Amino acid sequence: MSTPFPFTAVVGQDDLRLALLLNAVSPAVGGVLVRGEKGTAKSTAVRALSALLPAVDVVSGCRFSCDPDAPDPACPDGPHEPGAFESRPARMVELPVGASEDRLVGALDIERALAEGVKAFEPGLLADAHRGILYVDEVNLLHDHLVDLLLDAAAMGASYVEREGVSVRHAARFLLVGTMNPEEGELRPQLLDRFGLTVEVAASREPDQRVEVVRRRLAYDDDPAGFAARWADEEAAVRQRIVAARELLPQVRLGDGALRQIAATCAAFEVDGMRADIVMARTATALAAWAGRTDVLAEDVRQAALLALPHRRRRNPFDAPGLDEDKLDETLEQFAGDDGDGGDGDDEPDPGPDGPGGGGGQPEPDDGGPRGDDAAARPEAGEDGEQRPSGTGGGEQAPARAAEPFRTKVLSVPGIGEGAAGRRSRARTEHGRTTGARRPRGTLTKLHLAATVQAAAPHQRARGRSGPGLVVRRDDLRQATREGREGNLVLFVVDASGSMAARQRMSAVKGAVLSLLLDAYQRRDKVGLVTFRGRDAQVALPPTSSVDAAAVRLESLPTGGRTPLAAGLLRAHEVLRVERLRDPARRALVVVVTDGRATGGPEPVALAGRAARLFAAEGVASVVVDCESGPVRLGLAGQLAGELGGTAVTLDELRADSIAGLVRDVQGTSRRAA
Repeated sequence: MSTPFPFTAVVGQDDLRLALLLNAVSPAVGGVLVRGEKGTAKSTAVRALSALLPAVDVVSGCRFSCDPDAPDPACPDGPHEPGAFESRPARMVELPVGASEDRLVGALDIERALAEGVKAFEPGLLADAHRGILYVDEVNLLHDHLVDLLLDAAAMGASYVEREGVSVRHAARFLLVGTMNPEEGELRPQLLDRFGLTVEVAASREPDQRVEVVRRRLAYDDDPAGFAARWADEEAAVRQRIVAARELLPQVRLGDGALRQIAATCAAFEVDGMRADIVMARTATALAAWAGRTDVLAEDVRQAALLALPHRRRRNPFDAPGLDEDKLDETLEQFAGDDGDGGDGDDEPDPGPDGPGGGGGQPEPDDGGPRGDDAAARPEAGEDGEQRPSGTGGGEQAPARAAEPFRTKVLSVPGIGEGAAGRRSRARTEHGRTTGARRPRGTLTKLHLAATVQAAAPHQRARGRSGPGLVVRRDDLRQATREGREGNLVLFVVDASGSMAARQRMSAVKGAVLSLLLDAYQRRDKVGLVTFRGRDAQVALPPTSSVDAAAVRLESLPTGGRTPLAAGLLRAHEVLRVERLRDPARRALVVVVTDGRATGGPEPVALAGRAARLFAAEGVASVVVDCESGPVRLGLAGQLAGELGGTAVTLDELRADSIAGLVRDVQGTSRRAA
C-alpha cells in the first residue's frame, strides 16, 4: 500500500483542513464540498484525512462493517451473535465518476430472487464506506440520479436497494467528501444544499508559500515513507485530538444566545429551508469540541456561518458562492447573547498541534481563506489580448451588457439518442418510462418482469417444473428498455462583427444567448461558444458543463470589424468534430446568432454557404437566431438557415410558442435519419 501524504504537511488551505477535521469529529455535520481550481491539494488533503481517523471495531466476517457493540438488526449478513470482532483502520472509499448505480448501492441476483426467493445481495460502495469516508472526486460530473442516491444515503444513514418488489436495506453512515472544479460545471442548488459545509480553495499567490509546497512535494516523492516518518508526531497529535473532541462533543452546550445568532444569521442571508440552521448548530458545536471547550462562543457561530452558508446563497447558476462578512459581523453583534453562550468570549481557543508550516488543521481565526468572492474575481480567459482575434478591422467597441434574460422554449434534437442523462432531447436511458424489453448486455440492471415471465413460460415442462415456483434461467431474463431525456452539446456561434455592434442591439443579442444558457443549465447540457469578427473566429469557450463560464465569456465579448461568417462556421465544425471523438454519444445542437451578413475576403457569401452545407451533410441540428433589425430586411439569416438545413427564428420569436419543435421540423425537411 502506498504511503499517503501526511495531512499535517499540507501547506495552507486552513479552511479545507478545518472543515475535514470538523466532520471527522462530528459526521452529523453532513460532509464537505471542496470547490476550487485544479492543482490545489483537494484530493491530497482528503486522502490524507483517512490516516487520522481512529480505527474501528467490526463484526468478524460482516461485509457491512457492523459495530460489535451495536450491530445493525437489519444487516443482510445478520443477525450477529455476540462474539468475535476485529479492529481495522477506517476506510476511504472512492466513487469513480463513471460508476453505475449497481456499483454504488449494490446489486441483487434477480435470477435467484425470482426462482428461489433468496435475497442474494452483492454490496456496493456505500456498504464499503460505512463508518469511514466516501470520497467523490469531480462530484459535479457525476450523473444526477447517482448524486441523489448518494445524498439520500448520507442523510438517512442507510441504503435501500429495490428490484421488482425485492428489497434490501443496510446501514451506510460515512463522512461524505466531494471535490469539484467549478469551471467544469456546477451542481444543482438542491444538491449543493445537501452538503453540510463548503470550502473554496485556490493556489497561494505568496512566493514563499508556493516554494514550501514544492519543497515538501519533492521531498515526499523522493522518499514517501521517510517524509511521512518526519511528520508522524504531528499526525499522532491530531489523531489524539480528534478522539478527545469526539469524547467531549456530547458535553458541549449550545446555549440560547448562540442559537439566536444562528437563526438570525440564516434569516439575514435568506437561505432556503432549515437545513442551514441545523448544519450551523452542529458545526458550531464541533468547533467548540475541537477547541476543547464545552460552550459555543460567537467565534464558533461566525466560523460555522463561513463554512455552512456560502453555497446556500446561490440564486441562479451565474451567481458565485460567497458571503458578505461585514453583514455577518453586524448580524452576530446585533443578536449577541447576554448569557455567555453567544458573547465574544475572552478565552483564546486551544491552538492545537500546529506543526511546521501551520500543519495540524488549525486555521488562523481571521484569515477567512479564499471564498466565493475571490473565485468570482479571478480573471477569466477571453478578457486579455491573447483571446481576441487579430485584425479586427473597424473600431472596436466596449462590451455591451446583456439584457434581462427571459424564458425560452425548448429546442431539442430530433430522434432518440443515447447520450448522458439530461432534460433536453429524447434518449434511451436507465431511468424513464419503460418502452420495451431486450436481452441484457452485461449485468441486468432493470428487469422487465412480464417479458421475463413470457420468455420462461414455454420451457416450464421441459425444465421439470413441479411446484408453484417459476423455473427461470439466465437466458430468460429481459432488460427493460426505457426512454428518458438526454443532455446535448449546445454550441453557440455568435456574430460579434461591426454589423452587430449597435449597443442596444448587442445587448438584446446577449440577453437572448444568456436566456438560452440558462435553459442549457436547467437541462444539463454541455455548452460551447465560438465567436467571429474581424478576419477570424475563435473558440471563446471549449465545450464544458460550466454555463456560468460561458456567461462570463459572453459578458466580456467585444464587437467590431468585418463579418467572417465562413470562418465562424468552419471553426464550429472543427469543434464538433473534436467533441465527437471525445464524447460520440452526445448529440449537438448548433445555435448561430447572426444577421446573416458575410463580408471580408473573396466571395464571402459563397464561402459561408459551402461551410453551412457541411453541417447539413452531417445531419447536425441547427437553429439560426436572426438578429437583423430595421424596416428593410434582406433575409440573409433565413438563407443561412436553409444552407444549414435548419430554420431561422427572430429574437422576438425566441419567446413565442411558435418556436416549439423548430429543430424537429427542420430535420423533417432534410434527408437526415431521425
